[in-house]
Amino acid sequence: MTSVTKWLRFRHAGTTGFGTLTSSGITVHEGDMVGRNAATGKILALSEVELLAPCVPSKIVALWNNFHALAAKLNQPKPPEPLYLLKATTSIAAPGAVIRRPSYYDGKTTYEGELGIVIGRTCARVSPDEADGFIFGYTCVNDITANDILTRDPTFAQWARAKGIDDYGPFGPVIATGLDPAKLTVRTILNGAERQNYPISDMIFSAQELVSRISHDMTLSPGDLIAVGTSVGVGVMKEPVNTVTVAIDGIGELTNEFRL
Repeated sequence: MTSVTKWLRFRHAGTTGFGTLTSSGITVHEGDMVGRNAATGKILALSEVELLAPCVPSKIVALWNNFHALAAKLNQPKPPEPLYLLKATTSIAAPGAVIRRPSYYDGKTTYEGELGIVIGRTCARVSPDEADGFIFGYTCVNDITANDILTRDPTFAQWARAKGIDDYGPFGPVIATGLDPAKLTVRTILNGAERQNYPISDMIFSAQELVSRISHDMTLSPGDLIAVGTSVGVGVMKEPVNTVTVAIDGIGELTNEFRL
């Protein structure tokens, strides 16, 4: 059985670093997280560091309509190929970050708890059978969406703008390697109440199929993030201060505050 390793990035004493999370703290590494690296022998306590998003993607690919249960609820047909958008990298927010609705926008904003795939090697035109060799690991994603912007113009669905607002793309707290994504369950907790609880095995296109199909459209680079889509239970964040946790056993819990 493959052992699970949890990688994270942090800021400590003004310097950005990375390492693995263990029961005794963070084992600091040097080199390249998704490439050649080695432990330095230094261990830091979690309380000593500021956690950062666990990688720096060159692009974020976000799926739409990729779960059977949500497609059925929305009365949407099963897509013949993955439907996706690109989410701005400036939307990235760290675990624990406070996210604020833009001052110009007073419409609805929703959480979307999702699994994220992190690419480990440059990946172009690979087959589904080859895809695992190009996946570094998996993380938790909250694909926050300004819904009223998305649908405001009847002639053009504004996916990129509605999902690309600054800080509307938190992910983390770690990237877990050695997991079988098909065995994972995503839970989203809003202000203490569980709102989503769904199996990744219900995906229309598996993690390996997504990597393969997307890599035939565009080259995926090390560190790139694919948010695999969400399922039933998406909802609006209505309180002045909303605490949202996306929890995936085997990976961890991504918690952020969203403030109106």
